[in-house]
Amino acid sequence: MSLTSHLEELKKKHTSLSHAVEQAQRAPSTDGLEVAAMKKQKLRLKEQINRLSS
Repeated sequence: MSLTSHLEELKKKHTSLSHAVEQAQRAPSTDGLEVAAMKKQKLRLKEQINRLSS
């Protein structure tokens, strides 16, 4: 897998996770710990994207 395609895949995962977090925050029955875990995963993806981009 090339670096460019790997970055694109990470960006897609980040966007997908961002949408999932938004939906989870709107749902009243969502566990706060679950949302926090998704946000941490999203942050790790963003850091990885930034590392690979520079």
